[in-house]
Amino acid sequence: MIALSLAEVAAVVGGEVVLPAGAGGTTGAEPGAVAGAGTTVTGPVVIDGREAGPGSLFVAFVGERSDGHDHAAQAGEAGAVAVLGSRPTPLPTVVVPDAREALQRLASHVVEQVRRAGGLTVVGITGSQGKTSTKDLLGAVLAHAAPTVATRGSFNNELGMPLTALRVEPDTRYLVLELGARGRGHIAELTALVRPDVAVVLNVGQAHLGEFGSREAIAEAKGELVEALTAEGTAVLNADDHRVAAMASRTRGAVVSFGEAEGADVRVGGLRLDRLGRPSFTLATAQGDVPVTLRLVGAHQALNAAAAAAAALAAGVTPAQVGEALDAVETLSQWRMELTERADGVVVLNDSYNANPESMRAAVDALVSLGADHAVRRTVAVLGEMRELGEASPEEHRAVGSYAAQRGVDVVVVVGASAQGIADGAGQRAVLLPDNAAAVAWLREHVAEGDAVLLKASRGARLDEVAASLQ
Repeated sequence: MIALSLAEVAAVVGGEVVLPAGAGGTTGAEPGAVAGAGTTVTGPVVIDGREAGPGSLFVAFVGERSDGHDHAAQAGEAGAVAVLGSRPTPLPTVVVPDAREALQRLASHVVEQVRRAGGLTVVGITGSQGKTSTKDLLGAVLAHAAPTVATRGSFNNELGMPLTALRVEPDTRYLVLELGARGRGHIAELTALVRPDVAVVLNVGQAHLGEFGSREAIAEAKGELVEALTAEGTAVLNADDHRVAAMASRTRGAVVSFGEAEGADVRVGGLRLDRLGRPSFTLATAQGDVPVTLRLVGAHQALNAAAAAAAALAAGVTPAQVGEALDAVETLSQWRMELTERADGVVVLNDSYNANPESMRAAVDALVSLGADHAVRRTVAVLGEMRELGEASPEEHRAVGSYAAQRGVDVVVVVGASAQGIADGAGQRAVLLPDNAAAVAWLREHVAEGDAVLLKASRGARLDEVAASLQ
């Protein structure tokens, strides 16, 4: 974060600096009016006191079960110099009526300061699936060219986005923001805080279908990202998804497309997979063709890489830099297509962070590609519930089970009664187990040398615990 005194923070967020008892009383936003008001925040802004470091600003929220203000002292011990909250604490505190609103206002201010001073380019990414993988790929490509800040994990909501934005430094040249939405207006609210220069929309799928009600409503919400662009901005749209391609009419900026479609501006061609399901392909661009060999598992990663490449080119990175950076990416965020090969030859593909019908099928495809290797004896898909699908949930679970069976997965281990539909769809290939403990026990008894095992479900199913025991 750029250095700001508490008085400056207070001025930005409309708060009052309140010092601890015995530290000289209180003050408004006049710099240096009272000893302590000039305390400078230089470290990260955090909402978990345990993550504080030297110079940190700890943002305290009052929740249903805990009050962050009670943890101010802990944050201070970890290095925090001040608190942003709704009441005084043992640390110097900028007191505001609404800590979330204050956090967002501070993020807007910091980004605009860096943008004006150093030519910061902001890239926003949204979509029903693939956001985090594409964000990771794009972050790696841009970091190869210049100092870059990108969303960590899936920290993409009304708190995660401003916390990411507040990590920019004076020398940051690229800010990559993953933007999630659980309803109309959510992305518009986020982009009102930090305006994107490049807006990437990956796809319109069925994630959160239960909350939105229809794919058309999802498309309406995702398109808010391209509507936030100025005429100088660039919308990066998936040419293979007609709902995304149609968003070209909703932006004032230039439009660049990506995909496998013949007319895509950044096109994936010659796609092939190695024995571990890692894709190689050519990216055809207006600036020349770029050969890419990813170290990531899954054919779907080629399209994510194309989206990242299109965004990077729009941000001024050269094709050669794009190719070099993509080839070098070894890992994504935790529990996303993590490939582990045990000493006994068992291959574990841990994609347990989250799931929806489209990402389930992509993960099954990746498992099948692993199974094509002559060294693999048997493919085992450990699948759990997909949440937030609304009325379509039973049908979509059955469809995933049927897809796994059609693709030739040898054993479909279904975890939890809520995922019963997957077992129904997989038929005789299915093994239905009540919970994670039962899944761990089954895998320990039945998985043997040469098996390839996929683990995939919505985050709430916590199949990462099963993966950890298997790995």
